[in-house]
Amino acid sequence: MNLKQTIKVGIIGLSAALLAACGSTGSDDKKLTIGTDAAYAPFESLNGDKIVGFDVDVLDAVMKEADLDYKLKNTGWDPLFIALQNEEVDAGISAITINDKRKKTYDFSSPYFESINMILTKEGSPIKSAKDLEGKKVSVQNGTTGQEALEKMFGKNENIKKFDSNVLAIQALLNGEVEAVVADNGVLKEYEKNNPDKKLVTISDKENFDSEFYGIIFPKDGDHQDEINKAMKKVIDSGKYAEIYKKWFGEEPNVDALKQ
Repeated sequence: MNLKQTIKVGIIGLSAALLAACGSTGSDDKKLTIGTDAAYAPFESLNGDKIVGFDVDVLDAVMKEADLDYKLKNTGWDPLFIALQNEEVDAGISAITINDKRKKTYDFSSPYFESINMILTKEGSPIKSAKDLEGKKVSVQNGTTGQEALEKMFGKNENIKKFDSNVLAIQALLNGEVEAVVADNGVLKEYEKNNPDKKLVTISDKENFDSEFYGIIFPKDGDHQDEINKAMKKVIDSGKYAEIYKKWFGEEPNVDALKQ
């Protein structure tokens, strides 16, 4: 092979390599990484190696409607927020309440779920409302609105026991370490329903616990929020959202509350 042929082959090879690299990068760039904490049934939990749940189905419907390719990554709760700040994930979905405090650091989609904190305790407990929790040991998942609600009512104190997950918070109740758990209604109702042998009861208290709304969370000034919002509206308006809701909760959703 002479010098001219050698140079020609080299240029062709370099061009092919660059095209391959660009194609690979483009493909990776198109696939968004969505973080979650898969320990929050029925919203997201692990079934073997697969993440399943209400949030997972809503996300899939929205991303298909928006024509966005994605992968769902089980990051854990606290690491999810760090990953968002560091832009290691493009978004997160994990029964995350939209509130003013979080809005200072993150952006949110329009709401996709109305929630309210409730109490889980043992049958025969004297606890009948949130006010009855004063002076009692209560477990919560750290960094959740359940913790915030209790601290708003009773101040920060040692009786509010913080755990890394609701699973551990509920286990503390079963072990007798606390007298109650405060968490989102969907989670506690699901646990009560699936564990009748544990002799637990859920208590609603709409007087002391306000309605909250979950949203998909994004890094501040991140991408794709507008197109995901448009897709979310279509999924809700089309009836697909109600279909998913009934699958996981067995009842019709109040979609009007999501449109406020």
